[in-house]
Amino acid sequence: MTLRLLGGLLVTVLTPYAAPRRRGGSGRGGEGGGLYPELAAYRIGEGSSPNVQSEVGRAVGLLPIATARDELARRGLDLDGKAVHRIAVELGTQMLAVRTRDLLRRRAGQLPAGTELAGKRVAAQIDGGRVRVRTVVRKSRVGKTRKRRKFRVEWREPKVLVIFELDEQGRMRRGTRCVIDGTLRGPDALIELLAFHLHRLGAGQAQQLVFVADGAPWIWGRLDWVVRQIGIDPRRVFEVLDWCHAVHHLGLAVEDLQLPDERRRSLYARLRTDLRRGRAAEVVAELEGLAATRPEDSRVRVELRYLTKHAAAGRLRYAVFRCWRLPIGSGAVESTIRRSVNLRLKGNSTYWKEENAEAVFQLRAAILSNRWDQTLTHTRDAIARDRRLDWHWTPPEALRELKALEAQARREAQTRPRQRPAPQAA
Repeated sequence: MTLRLLGGLLVTVLTPYAAPRRRGGSGRGGEGGGLYPELAAYRIGEGSSPNVQSEVGRAVGLLPIATARDELARRGLDLDGKAVHRIAVELGTQMLAVRTRDLLRRRAGQLPAGTELAGKRVAAQIDGGRVRVRTVVRKSRVGKTRKRRKFRVEWREPKVLVIFELDEQGRMRRGTRCVIDGTLRGPDALIELLAFHLHRLGAGQAQQLVFVADGAPWIWGRLDWVVRQIGIDPRRVFEVLDWCHAVHHLGLAVEDLQLPDERRRSLYARLRTDLRRGRAAEVVAELEGLAATRPEDSRVRVELRYLTKHAAAGRLRYAVFRCWRLPIGSGAVESTIRRSVNLRLKGNSTYWKEENAEAVFQLRAAILSNRWDQTLTHTRDAIARDRRLDWHWTPPEALRELKALEAQARREAQTRPRQRPAPQAA
């Protein structure tokens, strides 16, 4: 086997290979690939030393492939673009496999709860970004060597979470190392990741746990399941609708009233102040009175239903949240999406395979959260014991049932006839 060292030296070694015990036939079986025990003891895998993997993974997590290749060459590691891409994606795929393995261990009750966040004030924020993903729909061969692939490009939403410790003022504590993670596999995958990280960090023993997000129904409908999974007292859990989103929907409602400009501006300023002072019920009641003659499908009615739903759930108690020094904005996750998704995965003429986007996101998340060494050590230790990468994730039964209920509610809402307002006298 040929090994690549950090200085660029290639070394050929002879070492025994241990195949899976139950593998039969030719090629790799369902148990996955084997490993080289002697190399695994030194955390060497896929033909590269641990230092090479670390340097290449960090470079690709921070920079595009071409720029990362040039930067590595300046450090004395001369690799072509394909080698840089292969090494980085292999490392990111290993991180994903280890994460899935640990998640399944938690689901089976084999992962003990941690203590990192025990007794602390913790915030968890959730949101989604945008990235373009390509899917091959047809392959054809042109000549003997060239291949042509027809692919479809679509916008996908990588859902991202960030978990951090709060200080006395309700901000991210200085010097703390947040946890950043995300996935393209949908709401159920991200919600289980949220429960997994809160469990392994010991958030079940936190002093306070606050969830901050926008008004997406897929977030709020699943948080009760997360609270039950981590075993925290519900009285220490708070749900906060992001202040900027609440104000935005309030502005849309006031704008749809079609009032004169001066009155509209003064009404919006007054309602915005009342909302910040925790008078959500009074704000909704006043808007209801102003929109009494508007049809049910008007913009103001839609925004009123939005505000009423979150007010009833206790997510608009901004005066209480400010008094308790809890965050009322989701700026942390917005900044995380900008740094992890927009600045690395999103760009002109950039189309990702889903598995490559997930792998590179893992690399960048480990760097931005200042947990690179910790994540890399855990990944190497796990891969040295089991090199399987084909760990498959399926949603838990409870989340599948919730998703089915949500789909049924959407179908009923689409088929429900709209109520038209009665004609008014001239």
